[in-house]
Amino acid sequence: MWIVTSSFDSSRFDSPVPRGGAKPAPASKSKPLWLQSAILIGTFTMLLYVIEIVDVASDERLEENGVGPRSVDGLWGILFAPVLHDDWAHLFANTVPLLVLGFLVLLSGIARGLAATGIVWVVGGLGTWLTGGSYSNHIGASVLIFGWLAYLLVRGIFARSLGQILVGVVVFVVYGSLLWGVLPSAPGVSWQGHLFGAVGGVVAAWLLSADARKQRARKAVGPQSFG
Repeated sequence: MWIVTSSFDSSRFDSPVPRGGAKPAPASKSKPLWLQSAILIGTFTMLLYVIEIVDVASDERLEENGVGPRSVDGLWGILFAPVLHDDWAHLFANTVPLLVLGFLVLLSGIARGLAATGIVWVVGGLGTWLTGGSYSNHIGASVLIFGWLAYLLVRGIFARSLGQILVGVVVFVVYGSLLWGVLPSAPGVSWQGHLFGAVGGVVAAWLLSADARKQRARKAVGPQSFG
């Protein structure tokens, strides 16, 4: 016969330990928004370089999948065109503005920044498909660059946010000259992609500022009383 003895020890109830003796894991801290934004846009940019390596290795067959205006097959290019480039010089020229403007857009919030990017992606691609020259092939991340640029320039006006307006002013000083690219220019440059990318940026700024506009409208009406 085994004799089991026990005694009451109140200290056992002060700090409960999970089964197995494991200590509770400390709560994980999420990365700051600026770091999340930097990682996301940096990863996207590295992806563009990987795609260009594959394109070169495939004898540049990959870049044939751009936007083909007014052709059914060319519609697929709306999905692929922003990640394809004609050559390394094309990609190098897009890299710095892509990193800077993409980072600033994501700083407004990852979900909001991705939503803005999606709107620019679709509007820019669809507008290029509708208006581009017949039998042409439109590729390049510049559709995103022009869309992000326009988004950053006008979002503060729609949202009436002083901070965002100031960011827009700085962006205009640094990159405002790019806006000339929405006009027909040198052969081989997709001004349609630039133009409709910028249109997409304005559309994104308008749609994503709806919450701020509704809040202003409620404040303008003020509290209502009923007798």
